[in-house]
Amino acid sequence: MPRAGTRSESSDERAWAVPESLRPTLAEKYGPVYAGVEADRRIRALGVFATCGDRVTEHAIELGRIPLIGIVDYKTRRKERVDPEAFRALAARRTIQVYNPPGLLTEQLRAAVLKLLPEGGGLIVVDGEEDLGSLALVESLPNGATVLYGIPGEGVSFVWVDAIAKEHVRHLIGLMELRRLPKPA
Repeated sequence: MPRAGTRSESSDERAWAVPESLRPTLAEKYGPVYAGVEADRRIRALGVFATCGDRVTEHAIELGRIPLIGIVDYKTRRKERVDPEAFRALAARRTIQVYNPPGLLTEQLRAAVLKLLPEGGGLIVVDGEEDLGSLALVESLPNGATVLYGIPGEGVSFVWVDAIAKEHVRHLIGLMELRRLPKPA
């Protein structure tokens, strides 16, 4: 039993931090990148898909294609605010709020993806930064799904989920540094 004033392990949450040595690997593109009319055409043709990032999620909804799951933080390029109303159609299914600090992938974010899958999807709103949420999506979505994430100034990356993509993501997460974070109050 922990002494008074110390946190028990159960009051902490696991999170995976990106070590400096892994940053170049995570910056690589893992699927083709499309922009403009070609990106729009491909988004309209998708079957099951999920999005990570405010602009790509907003744009898919504008095209009349609501992702199964969208992960957003209501900002783009880490500062420009995005109107939450842009995600109303997706939020109507269900909205889960999670804490995910920059440079980390929290257990809370990974669990939110798993929770939404059997419930028909919805919106995950991140307090912090959503960038690594694409890993949680590839890890958990069914084979045959597509994960979209925006690459500022370039377009949209399309990652097809299959056994190879899932194994690659699990390998990357395994290379990350496991940390314990205090659960937010």
